[in-house]
Amino acid sequence: MARVTDDASEGRGAEIPPFAEQVLDLAERIPPGRVMTYGDVAEFLEHGGPRQVGRVMALYGGAVPWWRVVRADGALLPGHEQRALAHYREEGTPLRHSRGRGPARGSAAAEDLPRLDMARARWDGR
Repeated sequence: MARVTDDASEGRGAEIPPFAEQVLDLAERIPPGRVMTYGDVAEFLEHGGPRQVGRVMALYGGAVPWWRVVRADGALLPGHEQRALAHYREEGTPLRHSRGRGPARGSAAAEDLPRLDMARARWDGR
């Protein structure tokens, strides 16, 4: 079943492209407390790359657990750090403290935020 977006840039009621459907379907399958990187998603789907997956999540990811598709370095998504962190804490996603590293590039956060513990949080899709 095709998803529909209300995003004005895509036109009201526009159908979402098949690749975007695949990315969003996989994002919905990631278990609570686990994550996949943008590259992991592309590799699992055997299509596209990390940038294409990131673009799909930026355009259409609001209706799925977007916080489970992450950067490979475990940094929280710039501009959405506090919302993502609340989800990670609620789901028990493994985090590690990053004291002294400062916020992720592109982040407006004024404090050192934890990063995802990728070794423990990463999901392989099985």
